[in-house]
Amino acid sequence: MPLDPSFIGRTYPPTEPYEVGREKIREFAAAIGDANPAYTDAEAAKSLGHPDVIAPPTFPFMLSFRAAAQVVNDPELGLDYSRVVHGDQKFAYTRPVRAGDRLSVTVSIDAIKSLAGNDVLTVRGEVDDASGEHVVTSIMTLVARAADEAGEE
Repeated sequence: MPLDPSFIGRTYPPTEPYEVGREKIREFAAAIGDANPAYTDAEAAKSLGHPDVIAPPTFPFMLSFRAAAQVVNDPELGLDYSRVVHGDQKFAYTRPVRAGDRLSVTVSIDAIKSLAGNDVLTVRGEVDDASGEHVVTSIMTLVARAADEAGEE
């Protein structure tokens, strides 16, 4: 059964603040293989005009993905997570994520479409710091694959 498009526009409560630490940024940069010194060296980041180390551009994925769990686990929506694949990810920045930021994410359902029997769900995450300043918007596309023709549920 396709997802109900009346859920478009539904907004979920903001997540608890996540404090961005220097070590988490270093670990993330190492995990993705990005040796940019602005991610590991406070002086290098300061020479670029930042108050401390900054995070790689994809760092907010982990925050927005955790926040999107509210959508995925919404029993009223009825999304079958066993069929979900991550289809796309985009970020629109106001400023870089910095060590010391305390970030909360508010997720909303931007779109629900049915394509070739698959449900395509677009989830927007607004990432704000503790003062309410917008930092980045995350746009995540999730695809719930259709049941196969052999009658798989």
